[in-house]
Amino acid sequence: MKLLCLTFVFLVSTTLTTATPPDATIYQNFLQCFTTQTRAPPNTLTDVVFPQTAPAYTPALRNYIRNARFNTTTSPKPAIVIVARSESHVQATVVCTKTLKFQLKTRSGGHDYEGVSYTSNLPFFLLDMSSFRDITVEGETAWIGAGVTLGEVYYRIWEKTKTHGFPAGVCPTVGAGGHISGGGYGNMIRKYGLSVDYVTDAKIVDVNGRVLDRKGMGEDLFWAINGGGGASFGVILGFKITLVPVPETVTVFRVQKNLDENAVDMVHKWQFVAPKTDPGLFMRVLLQPVTRNKVQTVRASVLALFLGKSSEVLSLLNKDFPELGLKQENCTELTWIQSVLWWDNHDNATLVKPEILLERNLDTASYGKRKSDFVEKEITKEGLDYLTKKMIEVGKIGLVFNPYGGKVSEVATTKTPFPHRKKLYKVQHSMNWKDPGTEAESSFLEKAKSFYSYMAPFVTKNPRHTYLNYRDLDIGVNSHGPNAYREGEVYGRKYFGENFDRLVKVKSTVDPENFFRDEQSIPTLPSKPANTPAKPAL
Repeated sequence: MKLLCLTFVFLVSTTLTTATPPDATIYQNFLQCFTTQTRAPPNTLTDVVFPQTAPAYTPALRNYIRNARFNTTTSPKPAIVIVARSESHVQATVVCTKTLKFQLKTRSGGHDYEGVSYTSNLPFFLLDMSSFRDITVEGETAWIGAGVTLGEVYYRIWEKTKTHGFPAGVCPTVGAGGHISGGGYGNMIRKYGLSVDYVTDAKIVDVNGRVLDRKGMGEDLFWAINGGGGASFGVILGFKITLVPVPETVTVFRVQKNLDENAVDMVHKWQFVAPKTDPGLFMRVLLQPVTRNKVQTVRASVLALFLGKSSEVLSLLNKDFPELGLKQENCTELTWIQSVLWWDNHDNATLVKPEILLERNLDTASYGKRKSDFVEKEITKEGLDYLTKKMIEVGKIGLVFNPYGGKVSEVATTKTPFPHRKKLYKVQHSMNWKDPGTEAESSFLEKAKSFYSYMAPFVTKNPRHTYLNYRDLDIGVNSHGPNAYREGEVYGRKYFGENFDRLVKVKSTVDPENFFRDEQSIPTLPSKPANTPAKPAL
């Protein structure tokens, strides 16, 4: 189950250092601007603005780096880290970063698989939103800060009500700001759809430093930040969400089979059942190369959440999915909050206190690479057999199949920027390693690319669709020069399909000078070419 998210337990002990001395002038100019904008004396900002010379700079930077590939001595580092603790801090950061002509990167939980939210090859400042962690639950709605984790969201809901939850991811340390704005999903996707389907309001700081709610920003920008990613349009401060009902009893189960136990037959049939069965049933497939009795094989695991009792899901699957071989002893009945713990690798969920969901696991990271695909037509048994052979050949690679269908597919593909609702299922490619160094990294990244090529015949084409929250810079990057629109279109069509056009129009309207930009941000219209990054002002 440790393929589920990039929250690893391998602690990286590398100390972050800078190759060149920090420029005190940059810090002083920023601080002067920041104090003017916030009207706060400099001595009150010692826990907010951190130059590279500050003792707290390294912890502030490292705490939310989740991928060790970007936690090395050679990783690009911000000139200043701003740990915002109020809206005025965010407003001032935007205004002052623009004034000094630096790039701004914004990070909530740090689970950006490619480190785009906290690295850059250009001079940049990092705005850390991890302190925006207020959660207010009232009845069937909640306001959540951009820096809260999903675990904190679930816990605070559970504190107030035992009959409601929220359809978001299974990894509790993921930051809500990035997760929701990127079209986040979880194991209730088939019953309730995406997280963005339950966002009713939001607050954002725009390029001019204004705080805007839904009414203030307008419906186009509100649409864009609910699945198009927030970082292209402004800084997300928080979302207002609607909670969803959950039953008193839910059921989880895990069934595992190796290749010699008809794993391929099970996975093949899964494709015909999982996207079409009861919407209250979510069955995820994990495929992993393993060694059993000194023989290399592939293990297929089916992990499930059913919003109901075990007797119901047993009756359903023994009829529709006998290849699974589900038995009563595979099933565990839990409360919904206990199922959250189970999906976070706590098999003894009834013995674990929900307070564990409040742990942020700071400064932990492991090396990893993710890629993604979408499947529209069931893969044949021959195709699955081919893929399992290639998994053994490549080694280390893991695949996660997430079924669609149900509620997520009932919503129009243009209702939000997320365009993949009608697909059968999504595939996550997962490559993890513990070996430090560029040689190991290059080797594993090449293996990930190789397997991605093996997957090509079985997934969507022209374009080969990709999921924004599984960020992958291999599919294209933007230099933000004269060809910014064309460069953006390459990855933009893969992430957003036809919705890319509307996102570009929104971007061109709300941020015409392309201040909020990164390696895969939404470009402006070609008639208003993006500015090349200016030389930082000292």
